[in-house]
Amino acid sequence: MTDTHPTPTRHPRRGLAAPFIIVGLLLAGWTGWWFYLATQIETRLETRVESLRQDGWTITHADVTTTGWPFRARVSIPHAEILAPSGHGVAAPELVAEANAWNPDRWVIIAPDGLTLTRAGKGKVGIGGDGLRMSISHLTDRFPDLRAEMIRPTFTAHGDAEPFPIASAERIQLETRPHLTDGIAATDEMDVLFRLVDARGRPGGPVEGATRQGRLSADIEATVVGASRLRGMDSAGVFAAWTAAGGRFTRVRGRLKAGDSTAVISSDALSAGRDGRLQGALALTAEKPMAAISGLAGSRSGAVNRMGAAGAAAATAASGDRGVDLVVQFRDGRTWLGPFALAPAPRLF
Repeated sequence: MTDTHPTPTRHPRRGLAAPFIIVGLLLAGWTGWWFYLATQIETRLETRVESLRQDGWTITHADVTTTGWPFRARVSIPHAEILAPSGHGVAAPELVAEANAWNPDRWVIIAPDGLTLTRAGKGKVGIGGDGLRMSISHLTDRFPDLRAEMIRPTFTAHGDAEPFPIASAERIQLETRPHLTDGIAATDEMDVLFRLVDARGRPGGPVEGATRQGRLSADIEATVVGASRLRGMDSAGVFAAWTAAGGRFTRVRGRLKAGDSTAVISSDALSAGRDGRLQGALALTAEKPMAAISGLAGSRSGAVNRMGAAGAAAATAASGDRGVDLVVQFRDGRTWLGPFALAPAPRLF
């Protein structure tokens, strides 16, 4: 009897193994790249730290570890303390920096357990909150893009430190990027955006007074001229060399809200004097300005010239709740509204 069943065809097993071999080779190659990247990151970090130490910085930290294989590079820096020659610095139980392994040109740095800010001559402030992070990208450009953000931060001055102006906020944001003219990056200019949302002043302080125990919000943008001079951080601070070289803020625009008072602000140019304090004129179109000025006059802060603020409040009382155009002058180290000195001018260094 003839067997009509066909003999089964034997397929070569090498064809089935080929995809697994290819994946294995790709994984081995990627793993090699990841470990090379991790080594480069740690080496460059240590080189940069040593360079800063030679320039007078004080930097200490525990052992650095890099994890995140296969798709991320996560650098953990425990017990980090960074102090610039100017006396300003930060410290954190841990700083964590992360980047995609395939794009190490953009980093996100977080402080998961909060920060301690050191202010030269003013003492330390503890900063907590729901999120403290900074991202930086385009590292090979002249001015990288930078974004720092604090989500619901709280500020607590240490016992021997000067009080901090605000106690908390809903959000604080700072962004910098190269200034573009017709889509092309300017030679030595940088755009800056600062946003403060629903900040509460410390008890008895000028912010609490100006807002009448309400909240302060600010949205301000400007262009920094001579931005390359901001790279240095000597004992005088980051703005000292910039100021000496003629650096200034131009195209200043923004909006302020202090309690029930609001103002649209603008200035063609602001700079710093030799004492580091802001100088120039700031135009305001204000709504209900008397509430903020009279609240400032009633604050218990020693920095506020309460007599000057009371005089300014009386001078603006005639406007009532109507909008009014005002000019704030920063000169001689003071902040002036007309002939009335309100407080020291903001200090940049």
